[in-house]
Amino acid sequence: MSEHPFAITLDAGSSRDNRTGSWRVERPIYVDRMPPCNDACPAGENIQRWLYHAEAGAYEAAWRGLVEDNPLPAICGRVCFHPCEAACNRGKVDEAVGIRAVERFLGDAAIAHGWRLPERAPATGRRVLVVGSGPSGLSAAYHLARAGHEVVVREAAPRPGGMLRYGIPKYRLPREVIDAEISAIEDLGVEIRCDAGVADIASAMAEGAFDAAYLVLGAQLSHRVQVPAADSARLLDALAFLAGTEAAEPVAIGRRVVVYGGGDTAMDAARSAKRLGATDAVIVYRRNRRKMPAHADLVEEALAEGVTVRWMSTISRVEKDKVLVEKMELDSAGFPQPTGEFTNLDADCVILALGQDADLAPLAALEGVEVRDGLVVVDAQMMTGHSGVFAGGDMVPAERTVTVAVGHGKRAARNIDRWLRGETGGPPPRHELASIETLNTWYYADAGRTVQPELEAQRRQTGFEEVVGGLDEPNALFEARRCLSCGNCFECDNCYGVCPDNAVSKLGPGERYVFDYDYCKGCGICVAECPCGAIVMVPELI
Repeated sequence: MSEHPFAITLDAGSSRDNRTGSWRVERPIYVDRMPPCNDACPAGENIQRWLYHAEAGAYEAAWRGLVEDNPLPAICGRVCFHPCEAACNRGKVDEAVGIRAVERFLGDAAIAHGWRLPERAPATGRRVLVVGSGPSGLSAAYHLARAGHEVVVREAAPRPGGMLRYGIPKYRLPREVIDAEISAIEDLGVEIRCDAGVADIASAMAEGAFDAAYLVLGAQLSHRVQVPAADSARLLDALAFLAGTEAAEPVAIGRRVVVYGGGDTAMDAARSAKRLGATDAVIVYRRNRRKMPAHADLVEEALAEGVTVRWMSTISRVEKDKVLVEKMELDSAGFPQPTGEFTNLDADCVILALGQDADLAPLAALEGVEVRDGLVVVDAQMMTGHSGVFAGGDMVPAERTVTVAVGHGKRAARNIDRWLRGETGGPPPRHELASIETLNTWYYADAGRTVQPELEAQRRQTGFEEVVGGLDEPNALFEARRCLSCGNCFECDNCYGVCPDNAVSKLGPGERYVFDYDYCKGCGICVAECPCGAIVMVPELI
């Protein structure tokens, strides 16, 4: 062997005998990329984090992680239209993870086991008025109470829940689920006053000595449309009809029902009509199916239950027991145009489901509030032009879904809390999205999505029993374990095992790993073998 003093010794032995870090031109670093499910969630849930607990069977820990952002998991686990699943990278491998189904399982487990929501912070002495007890108002009340504020929710209806109770049928959202999750929020000290509508926001704030207000007056005013009709024709409003299904004796609709509209409310109205004895429930919609605003899940379920749809049609006139329908066609710009071709449909009643507006009358006396196209203008902190008055949900420009409303409530509550404390805050930092290209999917075994059980079609015709069932514990565990942990280390030990220089050290459960750059020569094997794309190579520091 050379006696030269600068010779490099490569004798057999431990890799720790050679500090090969000086060879490196790039270094690996651990990163946390944004999972696409988290990024797509309107409620801002850390989905990947609670799935991590769920796949370990730690269901209460998973639920507690979930309710950090959303106090209504059993509700959202039924009626959310799961944009998280549309974004899920697993869908590019086989099928998306059934995130909504696992969320429902956790929400139902919390109700069954009596898990209590997190304790509230010490009282701040501040009072906040929430007008409206729909999903957005409930979400805001929960987060404000947790921050230590006194919260009073005023609701015009006899029972809380807003559109959850009076707009979504029982077969999609059982009332005992609504009651259980609202009761849990009330147990935090939130006061909900029903039959207590607010005619004037300014007066209500002054009377209650409130320091701030969050307004979520739901879109419960149906669009006014001019449908020519005979005096004897039976025209029903879809929202009033759906609310009426809560009554002991729902409104009589006859055997032949026509529903005018193409949104989720139209689907719910037609399906409810079938359950109330209609032999024919026909939806009339002026565009084609591709243009239909109703969510695909609801359309498929309606068709499976015997609801029929007259696409490319509009109602021209309603008689006592007939509906005159005109065929439409799409022009070059995609807008429906009349063709002059008419058909008569037999109908005992027509249910109008052509959209809803929020009732903004209670805001009339508030100075500085701007209304544009029937919606309230708010700033980046969700505050209206009147200091201390915030608005969200159906009152502001946004998609009208339950989970969007829940997300509005959380954002508004955090903004209200900062405003009351005299603090400012910007949007949270953005992380790089974990795309499918950043993953090594060959490490994951094929595993098809778990199918939720559904009520037989025949049994759906005779009552309002819940249609879609939940997962049992083994299936929920399996579904949670299908998560790819996109962009975030889940301590699989791959980097630790494949490093040729033993330059990766384990820090203990939940603490992940660290690189020893004295020995890491920047070969990049750890990056190539990381299943979830949580390691990247960066230029060496000079």
